[in-house]
Amino acid sequence: MRKVVNKSLLAITVSGILASPAVYATNGYFSHGFSTKEKGLAGAGAALSQDSMAAATNPAGMAFVGERMDIGLQLFSPSPRGYTVTGTPVAPGTDPNLPFGSAINAQPGVEVESDNDWFLIPHFGYNWQLKNDSTIGVSVYGNGGMNSEYPADSTPFGAGTFGAGTAGINLAQLFVNTTFAKKINDKHAFGGSVILVGQRFIGQGLESFAAFSSDPNNLSGNKKSDSFGLGLKLGYQGEISKGIRVGVSYQSKVDMSEFDEYKGLFAEGGDFDIPSTYTIGASFDIGKSSVIVADVQQINYSEVSSISNPINNLLTNCIPAPFSPSGSAEGAGCLGGSAGGGFGWEDMTIFKIGYQVDLNPKHTIRIGYSHADQPIPESETFFNILAPAVVEDHFTAGWTMKVGSDQEFNLAAMYAPSNSVKGDNPIDGGSTQIEIEMSQFDIQAGWAWRY
Repeated sequence: MRKVVNKSLLAITVSGILASPAVYATNGYFSHGFSTKEKGLAGAGAALSQDSMAAATNPAGMAFVGERMDIGLQLFSPSPRGYTVTGTPVAPGTDPNLPFGSAINAQPGVEVESDNDWFLIPHFGYNWQLKNDSTIGVSVYGNGGMNSEYPADSTPFGAGTFGAGTAGINLAQLFVNTTFAKKINDKHAFGGSVILVGQRFIGQGLESFAAFSSDPNNLSGNKKSDSFGLGLKLGYQGEISKGIRVGVSYQSKVDMSEFDEYKGLFAEGGDFDIPSTYTIGASFDIGKSSVIVADVQQINYSEVSSISNPINNLLTNCIPAPFSPSGSAEGAGCLGGSAGGGFGWEDMTIFKIGYQVDLNPKHTIRIGYSHADQPIPESETFFNILAPAVVEDHFTAGWTMKVGSDQEFNLAAMYAPSNSVKGDNPIDGGSTQIEIEMSQFDIQAGWAWRY
C-alpha cells in the first residue's frame, strides 16, 4: 500500500511541476533554496542535510538523511516588479542619429508593473536506503525561471512596452536529480547526481526588434519552445571535528538544446544553457539543541552568452535590416547571432547563514539571512525590463512539527525587500533613464514520512 501511495504522490507532484507557471527565482533566476527546511535557513545546507531534497544542494547529504519521502508546495509572489522611465523619450524618426527613438513606450515617471503576482510550485523527494552506508534518491523541483507580462493597456496609446502589444517572457525550469550517495565511514560521505533538465520559454511583444534579429521569424510570437539537457552534480559532506561539519558541491554547466522558436532572440541561435554553480558550507553545533549553518554559493552566469552578453553588442556589432546591403540584419551582435546582445548579467556570489534550534522533542524553529550583489549592471536595464532580477537580501524563518513517530510538518517563509537598479537607456544615448524594481515573498509548506 505504501508503494502505491508513494507512486501516486510522485506522479501528482511531477505533473504539478510540469504544469505550474514559471517561478521568478531570487538569486538571478536561481532559487534561494529548495527543501522547506533549507528555505527556513536562507537556503544554507551544504554541510547539514535534513531531508530527501538535499541533493538539490549537496548530493552527499543524502547518505545521512535515511529513508524518507518529502512533498511540498510553495506560494511565491515576485511583486511588485516593473520599470519606470524618466527623461525625455525620443520618438522614432525624429532624430536621424536615433532612427528607432528610445525603443521603449512608457509615460515618464509612471511605473509600469507586471501582471502575474502569484505562483504555485511543488517539489518531491524520495531517498531509498540501500545498505547502512549507501542510498539512492530522486529529487524533483523547479530550479528557477523568469516571468514578466506588461499589459499593452498600461502604456501610452496601448502600444505596449516595446511598441508591439503586451510584452513579457516566461521561462520555467524542471530539474530531476537521480542521486547515489555513499558513506566512507560514519562521519564522511560522497555523492553524485545525474540531472535531467527540461525548460520552456515563451516570449511576446518583441516584434519591434525584428530589424535587429538574425532570424525575425523566430523572435517573438508567444510560442512555446522546449529545451532539454543533462548535467552532473558532485558533493562531499563530513564531520571534521565533534559538532563541526563541512560540505562542498559542484554542479556542471548543463548544455541545453536550443530554443528553436527563439533562435532569432537568444545568442548562438537560441542557446540558453544552465550555468555551473558551486557551494561551500559549514555547520556548527551549539550545545545539544541548536546549530548554525553557513554557505557560500557561486553562480557563473558569465558562462552563458544569452544571459551574459551585454546589450551593447546589439548596438556596436549589428547592422539593422533597413541599413544593411542585404536587407537583413548583419553582424555577430544581432539578436540570435554568435555574440548576440543579451541581458548582460554578471556572476553572483551568495552568502547564506541560518540558525536552527530544537525547542523540545516535537518542535524546531529556524531563521536565516542571505545577501548577494544582484547581477544586473546599471548599463543593462533596457533589456532587463523583461527580467528585473534585482533583489539582494533575503530574510527567512521556518518551523518543523513532528507528527507521531514517523511524520513531520514543515513550514518556511521568505521576504526579499524591494531593490532597484537605474541606468541610461543605451538605445537613445541616455535621453531616458530606465529603473527596474522588484520585491518578493514566499511561503512553503511540506509533509514528510520517515521509514
